[in-house]
Amino acid sequence: MDSENALEVVERVLFRQLTPIEQLILRQSWAGKSYEEMAQNTNYSSNYLKVIGFDLWNNISNVLGQRVTKKNIHLILPKYLSNIEKVSNKFNSDNKTIPSITANFEIELLSSPLPYDSPFYIHRSPIEELVFAEVRKPGSVVRIRASKKMGKNSLINQIISSVKEEDYASAYIDFQEPDKAIFTNIDKFLRWFCSTISRQLQINPQLDDYWDEDIGSKVSSKVYFQEYLLTKIKHPLVLVLNEVNCIFEHSSIASEFLPMLRYWHEIARSQQVWQKLRLVIAHSTEVYIPLKLHQSPFNVGLAVKLPEFSSEQVKLLAARYKLESIQEQQIQQLMSMVGGHPYLINLAFYHLYRGEMILEELLQNAPTLAGIYSDHLRGLLVILQQQPELALSLEQVLTTNEGAFLDAMAAYKLESMGLIHLDGNLAFISCELYRLYFRQQLEGLNPSIFSVRRQSSADELLEFDTQYGYFKHYLETEWRQWNSEALPLSMIWCDIDYFKSYNQSYGLGASNAALQQISTALCDCVKQQATLIARHKGEEFIVVLPQTTTDTAISLAEQIRACVEDLSITREPSEVLTMSLGVATIEPNSELYPDTLIAAAQQAMMQSKKLGRNRVSK
Repeated sequence: MDSENALEVVERVLFRQLTPIEQLILRQSWAGKSYEEMAQNTNYSSNYLKVIGFDLWNNISNVLGQRVTKKNIHLILPKYLSNIEKVSNKFNSDNKTIPSITANFEIELLSSPLPYDSPFYIHRSPIEELVFAEVRKPGSVVRIRASKKMGKNSLINQIISSVKEEDYASAYIDFQEPDKAIFTNIDKFLRWFCSTISRQLQINPQLDDYWDEDIGSKVSSKVYFQEYLLTKIKHPLVLVLNEVNCIFEHSSIASEFLPMLRYWHEIARSQQVWQKLRLVIAHSTEVYIPLKLHQSPFNVGLAVKLPEFSSEQVKLLAARYKLESIQEQQIQQLMSMVGGHPYLINLAFYHLYRGEMILEELLQNAPTLAGIYSDHLRGLLVILQQQPELALSLEQVLTTNEGAFLDAMAAYKLESMGLIHLDGNLAFISCELYRLYFRQQLEGLNPSIFSVRRQSSADELLEFDTQYGYFKHYLETEWRQWNSEALPLSMIWCDIDYFKSYNQSYGLGASNAALQQISTALCDCVKQQATLIARHKGEEFIVVLPQTTTDTAISLAEQIRACVEDLSITREPSEVLTMSLGVATIEPNSELYPDTLIAAAQQAMMQSKKLGRNRVSK
């Protein structure tokens, strides 16, 4: 058995595709290499490789039921090969039958992408046929979009398996994998990109021979592929780029890398060597970064959006789980709760197959903490708690049956999580399960959302550039309570003087450092009184002070102004950064609205600007 056979067996045993680094460790371990020797030929440290290897051996041990280590893996796998081949033959001969060995793989089956020969993979005709045909075209591009757990990665496994049958080379990049440091700049990113692909193709990276700072990173990458990688391989290369949406969050990288992919696709028309390259681009959201039409890889090639399962596909999956007794009405009841969501359907059938409960009980408990979806739902809830603006956006969707118009960024993120689907510009909840669960959970979530700002540190304040919609939502939500208290409510609107010119003169690094210092000073001044400290439009900050009189608010504003000036952040040889502040106070009642307070605070701040800046006005 060679390393490739070993890799195939391990992936079948674990019911998932190994990550690139796991593949590296397995192949090198099979060749008898130590972690130190592996580290010499990679960008990874030996300690990091040991951690990944330890987890890999443990995963294999848990499935095989005996201890597997780096040293004995080559002895143990051959003993299981014949059994695995028997299972594979059984899958191929009757893919509606669940072999007894499936019990060993149940957890992996439900939590990981399905391997190409899994009996639980449901083909989505004609999507597979279209994709398989497209990747065989010279210089082609296939774009796959689907939210989390919709089967995107399982389809990718099908694609890779399909092209391997024709001796195509393949490489797989998941942009969730690299460290944040990789996204520091385009040069570092592209070197990682080219190096990772080289290693997957088992080609020794020779970046330094082709990298030239005089021609830039993108041209160097092109030369590296054109004169080295693509000439080294005899067959077409299918390059799968998964979770490309992770790049969207790094605009400086995205604005360079994505047009580069489009250019590579274009030059395949005139340069034969580039016809070997077939791109598969997979992402979880719509593209929300600005790219010119002629520079975007998202408007060429074959576009595929994975749909939910149809009722016929759900019936077929039920048969794969040996649930022949399930009735049409029961299928419809389940789909009324979770739609045709592949993961949610699979999870339900898994528990029904195990005989742990009947369908009626499963559906009754589904949106509760005692239900089978509790772990999945809690995971989504944690994300919403960590990103309050998403929770508020989802709450808007839950309050209407006619669709909600959301901020574009919030809509894309909620869609990628699978919580909503978009119909034009309107957002709708994905399924009844999410409606029932989050309607209840978000009722108690708002206090924790607002407490994030109440206890916010300067770092949190900088990380969350509060959307104006969120800020107004907070005021509108709390207004009724303040109205009942009949107590003064004050607001301080702060604006850093001449900050735009400071940014232009000193650069982004200095600007971020200045914001850090100013945010810290502001938080220290008002942390005892403020319930909301929000950053707005880069250099503006808003402080909300319930039960605070005008005199007290002015005193706090003066403290903020003095603290910022005392920071002595040099703006010009003889000047420092200062802050102009406006104070407004009202007593909320049924005839006044939050906009009244906002307008008054902004007007007061503008008055400070007109009077010469670095002052407080009311």
